[in-house]
Parts: sequence; structure tokens; C-alpha cells
Amino acid sequence: MGNFGGFGGGNMGQLMKQAQAMQRQLKEAQQKLAEEEVVGTAGGGMVEVTMKGNKTLVGISIKPEAVDPEDVEMLEDLVVAAFNEAAAKAEELSNELLGPMAGAAGGLF
Repeated sequence: MGNFGGFGGGNMGQLMKQAQAMQRQLKEAQQKLAEEEVVGTAGGGMVEVTMKGNKTLVGISIKPEAVDPEDVEMLEDLVVAAFNEAAAKAEELSNELLGPMAGAAGGLF
């Protein structure tokens, strides 16, 4: 009768410790994502997009030679391409930092 729902007191305590450790690791990983920056480029570096690992846009840099009043659409495409590259790098960083925790959680996330 000491086991409730198949969990003994010791097992429940161990599960709580594991959950707290995972929560701490998750918080640390999220903090790291909020601090680390990734850069996406397009047009041979004419357009750069800087983004935090948590996908917060930090800045866009456009070299003057990328600006052609006769072809604004090309510049728009370069900005989109650089943004998408930065977003992919941020996603990669997120998977790198958070991926091990998802596996440890046994599919809970």
C-alpha cells in the first residue's frame, strides 16, 4: 500500500530531482539562446541579418552598392534570403542547445 500509482516515495523524489535539474538546464539554454547571435548573409555579404538564438532580430546591414533604385525587388530578395539564413542558424543553435533535453524528457516536449 506504500506505492501510490506505481511510484514509491523514493522514486517520486528522484523524479522530482530530475525534473528540477531539467528545468534548470532548460532555463540556462534559453538564456544562452537569448544572448548568442547568428548572422545570415546574402548577395556575397552585401546584406547581413543579425539575430539572437531565440530568433529576436538584432539588426540588418545593407552595403550601399546593394541599393539600386531601379531594382528594389532584388534588395528585398536579398534581405529575405539573409533573414532566412539567420533564422535557420538560430534554429540549428536552438536544436543544439535544447535537443538533448527533449530526448531526456522522454518525449514530454
